[in-house]
Amino acid sequence: MPDKKNTNVCCPESDEKDREFMRKIAEHPCYDKNAQHKYGRIHLPVAPACNVQCNFCVREFDCVNESRPGVTSKVLTPQEALEKTRDVIEKHPFIKVIGIAGPGDPLANEETFETFELVGKEFPDLTLCMSTNGLCLPQKLPELIHLGVSTLTVTVNAVDHEIIEKIYSHITYDGKVLKGIESAKIMHKNQMEGIKAAVDAGLAVKINTVLIPTINDEHIIDIAKKMKEIGVYIMNVMPLINQGAFAHLTPPTAKEREAIQKECEPYVTQMRHCRQCRADAYGLLGEDLSQVSDQRRKLINIKT
Repeated sequence: MPDKKNTNVCCPESDEKDREFMRKIAEHPCYDKNAQHKYGRIHLPVAPACNVQCNFCVREFDCVNESRPGVTSKVLTPQEALEKTRDVIEKHPFIKVIGIAGPGDPLANEETFETFELVGKEFPDLTLCMSTNGLCLPQKLPELIHLGVSTLTVTVNAVDHEIIEKIYSHITYDGKVLKGIESAKIMHKNQMEGIKAAVDAGLAVKINTVLIPTINDEHIIDIAKKMKEIGVYIMNVMPLINQGAFAHLTPPTAKEREAIQKECEPYVTQMRHCRQCRADAYGLLGEDLSQVSDQRRKLINIKT
């Protein structure tokens, strides 16, 4: 978030940046709890490849009956994504954010950058947003900034190497598949460097943390403390969806999640209205228009 120190010094350029930063926050349904009722987002599923295998992740590219991260009914090309954005924005002008959140990791797909270039040119007043695991963030951040991405979500599930090792089966980095503590150290280093660089560059950064009972549940407070140190804007503690290698684990209860959010609140503002959206979701957070009928979409547009 922009530095609010030295308020006695007048700097028109800095003031303008601060106003623009806060405007984007106020119109982003994930960053402002009040915005979720007025403004929507569109996720463009152009990024199928992933460079990390999380033990809780199962990606599906033709899924129509689940509502969770990592799934889409269809992977789009950048041109198809632009055409979809045109159509959706025309019908639902309350959408203010264009995001790429998978179904893989956006930074592992060149289509991500092609898509941001296309939609950024045609919709310069809308906020460009992206979600990533952060493995390639230090290298790719300059290009994201150049393309106009201004809000960024990074999934950080641990800041301890031994816990990171338990959460990820492997990573693919510099053309190599890496496992164990070596991969955990690289993951941690790149995430922290990338997040700090993004914050220093003026991006609004949100951290997603999956609450995994028996794995990182007692460690999330340490993540919050580290994120405060770096200066992230908001943190989203998400309940585990038990699938993949973690299918045997029991998801946290709502009370368990709330207790951890309360513990983390003194360090980082907590997002409490997350819907764990699909990679092709659009509309308001509470009602994904990709999953409702055409008639229902028309009614929602009229009400909004």
